[in-house]
Amino acid sequence: MPASPSDPPVVSVPIDGRGAEREPTIRERAVAATLTCIARHGLAKLTVDDVAREAACGRATLYREFGSKRALVATVVGLEAERVVAALRDAATAAETLEDAVVAVLVTAATEVDSHAALRFVAAFEPELLLPYLTFSGADRFLAWSAAQLAPMFSRFVPPTDTERVAEWVARVGLVLWCSPTASSTPVVLGDPSSVRPFVRQFVLPGISPALPTRG
Repeated sequence: MPASPSDPPVVSVPIDGRGAEREPTIRERAVAATLTCIARHGLAKLTVDDVAREAACGRATLYREFGSKRALVATVVGLEAERVVAALRDAATAAETLEDAVVAVLVTAATEVDSHAALRFVAAFEPELLLPYLTFSGADRFLAWSAAQLAPMFSRFVPPTDTERVAEWVARVGLVLWCSPTASSTPVVLGDPSSVRPFVRQFVLPGISPALPTRG
């Protein structure tokens, strides 16, 4: 079930080199606290004081660690992007065909978005903060970044010269489906592999190459 905007984000328990739980660092506590605060009240109302209270540390400690609220948010966004890319990479690595890899990437991305309470709050109540990154030149930059991250995930299935083209096509499809989930006559449930696979087979793979084999 997708998380509601009020649900706290899932944060991994830090593990040390010996596999034992350890106390989270100030940075880790601040990142988790920032996500919790955004999921609770949004990004526009986020304050360093709120994050400090949630992280059980001093305001001055956060400023020493990050320098500013802007830098704190940038750090959180960067770390969350790395975490999601790692999840997509793991999903693609388990795939046996290009079709499997595309389905796995789209489903995993949707699952990550639907379970991300902070992002869901911003998308639902502060869409104006996301739109500059998802439209016009902002979308071009986002798609270029996405293609660079996704390309290695498809390198086993397509020639090296085509990996970024394939990755950008998959990213474009995913972005359109996420932004317009009911645009087609048969809406695709992005978190459901049985819903995503027929769509990928009919519309996504032909855009990559009509000669690519699909699973029978």
